[in-house]
Amino acid sequence: MSLNSCINAYQPDAITTVSLLVVDGQITDQPGPYTIKLSRTADYSFKSLSLLEAGATVVISDNLGNKETLKEQSPGGIYQSSIDGIRGVPGRLYKLTIQTKAGTRYESEAEIMPAVPPIQKLYYESNYTPATVATAQSQNWSVYLDTKDPDTLGNYYKWSWTHYEVVDACQKTFVANRSIYTGISCCTDCWDVTRCYTCVNLNSDVNINGRAISRQFITDVPFNSLGRYYIEIEQQALSRKAYLFWKSVQQLTSNTGGLFDVAPSSIQGNVKCITNPKEPVYGYFGIAGLSAGYLIVDQSAGKGAPKADFPTVIPYPTRPACIVCDNSLYRTPNKPRFWTY
Repeated sequence: MSLNSCINAYQPDAITTVSLLVVDGQITDQPGPYTIKLSRTADYSFKSLSLLEAGATVVISDNLGNKETLKEQSPGGIYQSSIDGIRGVPGRLYKLTIQTKAGTRYESEAEIMPAVPPIQKLYYESNYTPATVATAQSQNWSVYLDTKDPDTLGNYYKWSWTHYEVVDACQKTFVANRSIYTGISCCTDCWDVTRCYTCVNLNSDVNINGRAISRQFITDVPFNSLGRYYIEIEQQALSRKAYLFWKSVQQLTSNTGGLFDVAPSSIQGNVKCITNPKEPVYGYFGIAGLSAGYLIVDQSAGKGAPKADFPTVIPYPTRPACIVCDNSLYRTPNKPRFWTY
């Protein structure tokens, strides 16, 4: 009996869905530029993809007749206001208007920009756990924030953070037999950028109206070197609609996948399709008052032994002599706004 036969691999049918617009961006009361990212959901087979929406006309406007058409950035799908262009002012209404290259028109609901209280204090506390027979020692620092809620009821908050670290070389090559990196220097100052894209940190004044918000947890700083850890914290004042949107996102991302968890679903925001009102639109155009500050965590004061640093980087002569620092979500040549060292 011959076992040789032709076996065709099973190819399940792809699930085809309508490509829908996804909007991501905001305007604040801080100087621009402001960035709006437009993408589209893609057909789902085994992986989900988002495709950038290029060639659109994107306009931010307020209720006093001020407006600005954002400039599309290369390679497309990212739209940005100018540095000296439109700027958010608490108390004014703002909306986003989009017309795609295909002629479909979208608009966000006009929302009032809330005023935000200032950040009163940023600080960190050590979390050191000695080693036991069963566990290794651990060390990190918890970052907290203090602020004061206004006396008026109906204030909603969202916190985010960004970590910047100086880049020692824009290109690295590991030399295994010497356990070092050789590198090509950056042509300018350069920083690696770390953000927590899955963190949704929210609060409201439902139970604390007019009182202090103390020890609001922001994040944990890991103990991974003896250097100083630079972190920027933003405090945003949101509308109730924006708060409820991010609350839904928070519940969705915290879904643990248990037997009785609610099944994941897409969350629609405040943008609607004017051309076809039945077409869903995802994402949110944020209108937020913003207060920012920075903190430098002194990791050299840690009690536990730090994790091993990367091997030393030894620059060597190259052609070109240096590499241009990327300007992206993960790296930037632009000095952080509070950087002083």
